Amino acid sequence: MTALGTPHLHLRETASTSDRARALALAGAPHGTLVTADAQSAGRGRQGRTWSAPPGTALLMSVVLRDPPDLLPLAAGVAVARVCGEGARIKWPNDVLLDDRKVAGILAEGRPQEGWAVLGIGLNVALDVADLPEELHATATTLGMAPADIPAMRERLLREIETALALDDATLLAAYRELDALRGRPIRWARGAGVAAGIDGDGRLIVELEDGGRTELDAGEVHLLPAEPR
Repeated sequence: MTALGTPHLHLRETASTSDRARALALAGAPHGTLVTADAQSAGRGRQGRTWSAPPGTALLMSVVLRDPPDLLPLAAGVAVARVCGEGARIKWPNDVLLDDRKVAGILAEGRPQEGWAVLGIGLNVALDVADLPEELHATATTLGMAPADIPAMRERLLREIETALALDDATLLAAYRELDALRGRPIRWARGAGVAAGIDGDGRLIVELEDGGRTELDAGEVHLLPAEPR
């Protein structure tokens, strides 16, 4: 397999780097094919949301992966958190937080039956939060770097993704658990609420329920709740 990032298609603007990467994957693009953009008009996050970032302020990238591991979303979260530095934590399923504010979003899509996936990542490298829509001011953050730093961050991230993909499942799960933003904290999701209790061996979120039971979430979105006063 070639190293991640080769070949590399860079676009000044596109609707979605993941849509372009998906088209390339369907056309037979090799493992490691990378699509980046200075701006995108229809970048996708989880739950059908769009990814917002002014042009030239975020690392917007999608990479084609052949024969991806089952725990790909976890590997991606570990890689992104590591490039974001000390204090970065992963909010299951795959947002990366700094001080409980979102600095990066990750979305893995693909066709497992055909042996490929597209890993899309948006990372706020040089963003000014004031330039985002007002509803995001309280929940988003940035690395506070310069636009000129984006290419170097991209290369660092690609290497971290390669490193994370090479980990065996036990080592990857341990790395993820060390970076878990939710463990021990109250959360809610569409069908309930409880306290996050880590992830299981399949990457599902374990939740302790108020009635003393447990459940596992394998998809969807969770929200942190304010801690109850002691």
